[in-house]
Amino acid sequence: MRGSVTGVLADTGDTLSIALEGVRKSWQVRRWGAEFVVQANFLVKVTLLPVILIALPLGATISLQIGQLTRQLGGESFTGAAVIVGVIREAAPIAAALLIAGAGGSAMTADMGARNIRDELAAMEVMAVNPVGRLVTPRLWAASAVGTLLVSMVIVAGIGGGFVFNVVLQGVSPGAFFNGATALVRLSDLVVAIGKAGLFGFIAAAVACQRGMSCDRSPVGVGLAVKQAVVVTFLVVFSANYVITSLYVLLVPQRVF
Repeated sequence: MRGSVTGVLADTGDTLSIALEGVRKSWQVRRWGAEFVVQANFLVKVTLLPVILIALPLGATISLQIGQLTRQLGGESFTGAAVIVGVIREAAPIAAALLIAGAGGSAMTADMGARNIRDELAAMEVMAVNPVGRLVTPRLWAASAVGTLLVSMVIVAGIGGGFVFNVVLQGVSPGAFFNGATALVRLSDLVVAIGKAGLFGFIAAAVACQRGMSCDRSPVGVGLAVKQAVVVTFLVVFSANYVITSLYVLLVPQRVF
């Protein structure tokens, strides 16, 4: 048990160290700018379509569950407001983070692990090139930037799925669907959602790079690191989301109808 706790603490320290070192090297944009473009383009390719396909049924599912409850209470017009608030505040940042961790983060871990077992990272250090500044920094900011962009796509697709289900299938008027949202949604909700998506993308990239750079020097070690990176990212993202949401609810008074 002591060994497991020590290992968790050591991995946490390594992840924080890599993340802080990556941020410290952020001012050297000329050295990692090209890699940033490559990584951002890759993340967009592997996450854009899946996140839209996930958001559409997600919005419809939320609309279905809430619509059944509001129909029993005689308030079908409130379904749209609840769907929009739920998608913006919680569903969109989480969906964007999970896609980045599952699709992009796993690829980052495999890439860094392959570089590790081929001694590329050690060779960069021998040539006085900081592998964190050259490889980790662009991945951190690429994942963060793409996360903030993906959250807007999730919001649009999720609200679109809820709109189609609530208006077309349940017969609620389009005006009633959006009317309640103006009374509940505020600008700070959108700002917090974008901020959470960027933070979650940063966390996913930091965990992925740390696991890849510290994996066992074998193909099996790389595969195990990929699995660990995805699982750890999910745990950290859900924990961070709970803390941020709790603080936001306590600090920002919530609107009511």
